[in-house]
Amino acid sequence: MCSYTNRMFQPGQQLDSLLAVCYFVSMFARAGCLPRVAWTGCRRMGNFTSSSTGVSGTVCSQYVQEVVSQNCVVIFSKTTCPYCKMAKNVFNEIGATYKVIELDEHNDGRRLQEALAQMTGARTVPRVFINGNCIGGGSDTKQLHQQGKLLPLIEQCTPCCAATGSEGSGSGQFESTK
Repeated sequence: MCSYTNRMFQPGQQLDSLLAVCYFVSMFARAGCLPRVAWTGCRRMGNFTSSSTGVSGTVCSQYVQEVVSQNCVVIFSKTTCPYCKMAKNVFNEIGATYKVIELDEHNDGRRLQEALAQMTGARTVPRVFINGNCIGGGSDTKQLHQQGKLLPLIEQCTPCCAATGSEGSGSGQFESTK
């Protein structure tokens, strides 16, 4: 076995080729040109159990759709983002209840943000949803409020979302005036 190992890894031959291949693979992976693999299993007899991001992306998309369908107002946010704070402040001003998903504190925050990008066409945060529809980010939310269009959108929420028992993280509780 030792003679085989020595013959296989002689300096300047296969080892250099192997290192070059590893370098290029890692370079393409960092650039996002190769599909990422999420390792979900443990090593057994030299094999890894894995799932591709397509499965994770589907699960994350389903999670986003579920949260958005069960809450009138949902903000996908990051705790340090000033635009996220802007959006939350707008809803606090009008006393609306909202559900916040802080992506930087969520175990799958990166995958959720990728799913949001595919679903909404924008990767930036916040991603604000009202009554199941993405209205945009922090500036969009503030602009809709300044134009008097935000509250009417919230008032159109389906009964399950506008119910007073709905979970939310906002400072106020929105109650429909209808």
